[in-house]
Amino acid sequence: MWSYIARRLLLMIPTLFGIMLLNFVIIQAAPGGPVEQVLAQLDGIDSQASTRMGSGQQSELQSSASSSGNSGSSDYRGAQGIDPELIKEIERQFGFDKPSPERFWLMITQYLQFDFGESFFRDREVIDLIIEKMPVSISLGLWTTLLVYLISIPLGIKKATAHGSSFDLWSSTLIIVGYAIPGFLFAIMLIVFFAGGSYWDWFPLRGLTSENFDQMTWLEKIGDYFWHITLPVLASVISSFATLTMLTKNSFLDEINKQYVMTARAKGASEHRVLYGHVFRNAMLLIIAGMPSALIGIFFTGSLLIEVIFSLDGLGLLGFEAVMQRDYPVIFGTLFIFTLIGLLLKLVSDLTYIFVDPRISFEGQR
Repeated sequence: MWSYIARRLLLMIPTLFGIMLLNFVIIQAAPGGPVEQVLAQLDGIDSQASTRMGSGQQSELQSSASSSGNSGSSDYRGAQGIDPELIKEIERQFGFDKPSPERFWLMITQYLQFDFGESFFRDREVIDLIIEKMPVSISLGLWTTLLVYLISIPLGIKKATAHGSSFDLWSSTLIIVGYAIPGFLFAIMLIVFFAGGSYWDWFPLRGLTSENFDQMTWLEKIGDYFWHITLPVLASVISSFATLTMLTKNSFLDEINKQYVMTARAKGASEHRVLYGHVFRNAMLLIIAGMPSALIGIFFTGSLLIEVIFSLDGLGLLGFEAVMQRDYPVIFGTLFIFTLIGLLLKLVSDLTYIFVDPRISFEGQR
């Protein structure tokens, strides 16, 4: 097993490098980079760009602009009439005075030391931003995962034992509807019905806590927290429970029809003993081992639009704003961490099979 773990860890290096290189090429080719945004602001095209710039960069660029002429030309869109020296100064501040291969290599060498640099528009270290936003995403992901497993496993077992019944048919209909509705669309529906959209104003629309959270007692803080997180968690659960429910049902159906179950019943074992004493352990193998993979989807993909819609200040919203602002250090820093965690969880997912069922071994794989 240790040789398998070593091979997987070594394989993560080229995988991580390839993912970062591919995204670097795509993002660099996308129009509207940080230099263009600053030039648009200086040229009066984007009046709101200054609110996204750091205060230090703003003062430095303004002083540079005041000392520069307006007679130059540039290949950048929106740079007409801006002094080329000022453009070069802006490129130097953002690191674009170096060729792309050199910038990519410098980025990778810094990331290997977990040095993600400083945000272009926030005047803060990227790692500090990630640490600050991570509790919100973890909170949303943990509650979503807990509810998904608490709902899906009992429902899947019930559907397997009542296969073909009316309960199985109408519950399958609800599951199909839930699977077909995207999480972000369900989130909008919840806002319309329960957050003051068009009907009831029962739940807040923004954030995880109220403004007076610090003045509340600990009991009031708990209630306020669950009051705010109810709708985001429900929106995340609806897009995740359908797949796990059907996986649980199919796993139990496959085990129920095996010979050892028939033998246990022939020996006089009760149905409860057969189901939970024999079938449950084998049927839950795929479900328990798949938990790390499920966490990847819930934490890093499913929460993005949910955080944006409910204005939750987490990693999803941070990444969305970084993409919109072309804040490259934040984009690549979060991408590096997400990819690394995802690869490690994939390895944990494989190793979980061994702990759940010792008969499984990876030693024969090459």
